Amino acid sequence: MSADVTGALTPTDALAVHRSGDPGAPTVVLVHGLTDSGTTWPDLLAHWGDRYHVVAPDLRGHGSSPRFTPEQLPQAPEVMLADVVALLDAQPAPVFLMGHSLGGLLGLRAALARPEKVRALVVEDPAKPTGVRTPDPQFSAMMLGQTHVVIEDRDAEVARMRRETPWSDTEIDAWAATRADVDQEYLRVGLFLGDAAWEEAFGALQVPTLLVLPEEAPMAPRADGFDNPLVRTVVVPGAGHCVRRDQPDAFHAAVDGFLAEHAA
Repeated sequence: MSADVTGALTPTDALAVHRSGDPGAPTVVLVHGLTDSGTTWPDLLAHWGDRYHVVAPDLRGHGSSPRFTPEQLPQAPEVMLADVVALLDAQPAPVFLMGHSLGGLLGLRAALARPEKVRALVVEDPAKPTGVRTPDPQFSAMMLGQTHVVIEDRDAEVARMRRETPWSDTEIDAWAATRADVDQEYLRVGLFLGDAAWEEAFGALQVPTLLVLPEEAPMAPRADGFDNPLVRTVVVPGAGHCVRRDQPDAFHAAVDGFLAEHAA
């Protein structure tokens, strides 16, 4: 890894990337959340059809992308951001950028690093950083436990999700299929988010941004903590952290309108 002009890290290997839709249409880059992958957007892709050219990476340590080296783990947030920035740099024109949770945080930081590469940004209940440089032991143990449950008895976990969530079968199946493909050492050692700037980050955005939140959103930036007319917030009733899976119709309506507004 070498430093670039932004002070981030320039990856020497590439992420696995899933592409779909019409290559001639506007490009949307989808950045998934923790323990998901670039394949965990099935209902959104079906909804869009060929309206967009979709570029959906597997983040480092997820899916088919490279694992973290021991040297990278202490810099995991910076390494992941560098991966996303490199993907944006590889696009021939500015893109729509969308991220969920961890992917929302990375999308936010990538838009700050490369505003000229982002036509508009959508962040779905993004993960809030604390500035701590080591994993929270309880959260790390919980995520390791959740991945092991699916690995050990995927059918039972899928059945539980069908009982307890409003998610579609296609979303549940895609979600379950990725859980065995997460770098366990990342969950143990590298699962922290880095720089604590939050309201300041939203205040510094230079691209049109849609912040999509559930009603209960403890990670959301404080509305009185920044003043940026480029940032619009939509709250979706009845949704949890995975807004698009809990309330897909409301999510699609909000996002479709926003992307159409900035398509020209």
